[in-house]
Amino acid sequence: MTIDSIRKEYQALSENELEIFIEKYENDERQGVQKMILSCRKRMEKAAAEVQRLENMLIYEKKYYDTCDYICGIDEAGRGPLAGPVVAGAVILPKGLKIPYLNDSKQLSEKKREELYDVIMEQAVSVGVGIVSPERIDEINILQATYEAMREAVGTLSYRPDVLLNDAVIIPELTIPQEKIIKGDAKSLSIAAASVIAKVTRDRMMKAYHELFPEYGFEKHKGYGSKEHIEMIQKIGPCAIHRRSFLTHFIS
Repeated sequence: MTIDSIRKEYQALSENELEIFIEKYENDERQGVQKMILSCRKRMEKAAAEVQRLENMLIYEKKYYDTCDYICGIDEAGRGPLAGPVVAGAVILPKGLKIPYLNDSKQLSEKKREELYDVIMEQAVSVGVGIVSPERIDEINILQATYEAMREAVGTLSYRPDVLLNDAVIIPELTIPQEKIIKGDAKSLSIAAASVIAKVTRDRMMKAYHELFPEYGFEKHKGYGSKEHIEMIQKIGPCAIHRRSFLTHFIS
């Protein structure tokens, strides 16, 4: 076979076909073919490392497999921005489910987050979302608003969780057993899933707000305190979705 025909075969390979390709062509000494063999081996190593990473991110969930039917991850998006709501996600995944490349939403590109959002919504046992407005944040402070969003997210689930795995907090006023995991969105698949749901939901909301208030650039910075955002607040003042309690350093 020509190298071009082998390359076309290589380009069409799925992850499950890499080993077969290597066995088929590993004795072909042509440099171009050997480069493809090397690339296949690297892809297999990467895939194996991803399987192990996902297995490691189920450590916290596995503690509850024998005693709990519904293990729920909780995370939020939007504690720090100057504008927009704080959003919490609550996700119950099927036991043992490993969603490839699922990770802390901050470690993912926007495109990958959107892709994973669809996978989570399709494969999760249940997904809940809680949204607390800028006005409410100003009224009760961002920490209490975050707790409120998390309680709302849990309350919208189709099933009552047996245990909550939370990213770095214990949520007041809930009777469900909870475990606080520092940097949990990078250590637990359930929390990582919740972080993706919260982040994508909030980003979509901020893009919609951009249509209402285009001068602030919400589509780009999602309400965070970028230089351009702060300059615009100082120039024309805050809009309806700004958190007034967050702006005291920027406006009088």
